[in-house]
Amino acid sequence: MNWNDVRFFLAIYRKGTLSAAAKMLSVDQATVGRRLAAMESSLGARLFLRTSSGYSPTPLGEEILAEAVRVEHAALSLENKASGQDSRPGGRVRIATTDTLAQALIIPAMTLLRAKHPQIECSLVSGQELISLTRREADIAIRTIKPSNPDLIVRKLADMPVHLYATQTYLESKGTPQPGNHFMGHDLLLPLVSTGWAEMEKLAGESITQGNVAARFSSLWSMLSACASDMGIAELPDFVAAWGGSLRRLWPEQVKTYPIWLVVPPDLYKTARVRAVLDAIDSLLQGECPGIWQNPSPRLAPYASINTSAMSAQATSHFD
Repeated sequence: MNWNDVRFFLAIYRKGTLSAAAKMLSVDQATVGRRLAAMESSLGARLFLRTSSGYSPTPLGEEILAEAVRVEHAALSLENKASGQDSRPGGRVRIATTDTLAQALIIPAMTLLRAKHPQIECSLVSGQELISLTRREADIAIRTIKPSNPDLIVRKLADMPVHLYATQTYLESKGTPQPGNHFMGHDLLLPLVSTGWAEMEKLAGESITQGNVAARFSSLWSMLSACASDMGIAELPDFVAAWGGSLRRLWPEQVKTYPIWLVVPPDLYKTARVRAVLDAIDSLLQGECPGIWQNPSPRLAPYASINTSAMSAQATSHFD
């Protein structure tokens, strides 16, 4: 089994369907199906069982998995070392991040990068799914989850402030919530799952036992839209609330922060194209160019500045 065969085998094993494997490999589904059929034909045995829920590995598939992973690690190690020798600020850089950070940070940084280094092509993958850097699914990751893989380089980019927000129309209708009343009589907008700053049954550290949960959201931008539409009170990062127009900040003394992390494979960290992307992100965060971080909506009161004091610090924990 050659390296290309290993790539297709592992993609199907990890994703469970041909369509998901095709998306991971940036090919069409028919190609994945043909490659699997060719592999199984050359081996004279099935590697996967086709089920209603997807592709399940056969005993042979399970048996060759460990060897396939070793081949993958060896091939990627060679690719990483070759990539690490690149000293020209050109080529492709794959960036993985959340939808929120993509819109508020990475796309503005990409615009800045494009003006300085038009020969660099950025591929942006956004969403909640964690992308594997060790398997070269991306070159850079920007996340709100603290890394845990020791084989990657990580540093904190910033600490983002978070507050409660509502519209003036909502506040005129419902009044301003008072600390200690547990949001009595108020409509609340909450996330579907815990986030880096939000607690499921608390807002700004206060229980919501007397409040009315109006809706829960899987998307931060959907929650922002609902808040801006007078639906209720939401706990939002300040840079996100800045997109909401006329939102009013509540309880300004109750400030939380949450970190955003930069993660890069060590072999790529000093390449010219990756350094150029990182420099663009740093410039935006440090206010060296215009961006939502320093220029929120004029209808929103100025918020606390982002803590970038840790931007040059090197952490010891990482994630895959």
